[in-house]
Amino acid sequence: MKNKLGLIALLTSSAVVLTGCIAATDNATPDPISPVASGAPAGFEKYYEQVVDFVSCGDGLFCADVEVPMNWDDPSSEPIVIATSYRQAEKKDPIGFVLFNPGGPGASGYDWVLESSDFLGTKKLRENFNILGFDPRGVGRSSAVSCLTDAENDEFLYGVTGFELGSDEDLAFARASIKEFGSKCLEGTGDLLAHVDTVSAAKDMDVLRAVLGQQKLHYLGYSYGSLLGTTYASLFPDRVGQFVLDGAIDPTVSDEQQTLFQIEAFEKALRAFLESCEQYSDCPFTGFVEGDLKTIQEFFLELEAKPLPTDSGRELTIWAAVTGLIMPLYSETYWPYLATAFDAALNDGAGDFFLLLADQYNDRAEDGTYSTNILAANYAISCLDSRASTNIFSMRRQNAALIEAAPTLGRYWQFGALRCESWPFEVKQPPVSYAATGAPTILVVGTTGDPATPYAQAQALAGRILDDAFLLTYNGEGHTVYGQQIACVDNVVDKFFMTAELPDKDPNC
Repeated sequence: MKNKLGLIALLTSSAVVLTGCIAATDNATPDPISPVASGAPAGFEKYYEQVVDFVSCGDGLFCADVEVPMNWDDPSSEPIVIATSYRQAEKKDPIGFVLFNPGGPGASGYDWVLESSDFLGTKKLRENFNILGFDPRGVGRSSAVSCLTDAENDEFLYGVTGFELGSDEDLAFARASIKEFGSKCLEGTGDLLAHVDTVSAAKDMDVLRAVLGQQKLHYLGYSYGSLLGTTYASLFPDRVGQFVLDGAIDPTVSDEQQTLFQIEAFEKALRAFLESCEQYSDCPFTGFVEGDLKTIQEFFLELEAKPLPTDSGRELTIWAAVTGLIMPLYSETYWPYLATAFDAALNDGAGDFFLLLADQYNDRAEDGTYSTNILAANYAISCLDSRASTNIFSMRRQNAALIEAAPTLGRYWQFGALRCESWPFEVKQPPVSYAATGAPTILVVGTTGDPATPYAQAQALAGRILDDAFLLTYNGEGHTVYGQQIACVDNVVDKFFMTAELPDKDPNC
């Protein structure tokens, strides 16, 4: 569910130009904000009573660190830092703040605001609200998880074992690698590693609400950000303002179900790409989807044994190719690059473009450095939130279901439960209920062709899980939709943020 809303900016001159910077400007420092400290849990009052000093960190941008407790079960635990940045509303008298999370888990809301704030949401949202991004605990510029070196990240993400996929030797190697990964995370992170779960991050959000002087929290969450928002609403229903959850996650399904639903949706997106591929000048496929899927399956099988060369000297391994395929399936806008990647690989035997797509997904720069800690944070947060059974019979049953649901991609999602099997800490207790009883109506946005958070999950969240929710449907492709210049969607969401008003029924955009 890693949400990458625009990773491919470097691949085309027509892509969005990033406009933010973190160099200070001459902008006036905003007036101090009086916190709304009422409702603080006993022993944690000092965090709610903070007066945060925002400083200029760009044109119309302001940044500050906010302290929260490492352990929400222990008021005496040491403080950790949540990094925040906000874009000042274009109107002089804004309605208030909208808290923003771009997904992941592990994506940086702080960087999104600094680097892409001109393209965040819609013009109406940017005019009327201060938009605040933050790095949840464990992520980025906040008190963060640290695991591997850049070279170790390369090996972990792109390496191959040399063993037959799924063999006993392959699984033993995977188990050893994952256990070592967890050990290095603990060594590099320390006690914080036990406390980067989503429930703790949602409690941090209430501190942000307080120090921003807001009685109610307005929130925009994409993908995993929807889970973070749903969790907050379940813990603090009386403090919910206008909540928009786009690319919604059903928090009640098991890890096994979540994986199955997601890979099925990615396979569906791959089919949709192949059905429309002929419109791209360098599409190497025939238009007969079943035959084209067979070609991709055979290509992947060959890669398992023999990686493709690239001009960089690195090789395109099977894992880099799968990642490079998944990345552009997140958005129909990226499909032309997927056609180009397949053309280069199938017709020229060159893995360069697939490798570039994989690097974009993994936040890897050309010089081999990783610009974020999203891999480490994603593991750490996910493994504290939930995990699947590693009983061999359960995994084999899951494997069969994955391959049946996704004959092309399912092979590469097998044995996913091993990911958290040896994690150093046990799963944290989730909320008893995600109903958010007593909260005002929450707006859930779902896209019918969403490959990462399938539409059925938005239907479940709005129709069954939340006590009071409104489902806004977009009939199209891609992962998340608000702010993508789909007027039918943007108009509904904008009006909701401005007035809390919603249509009488789902407009089915």
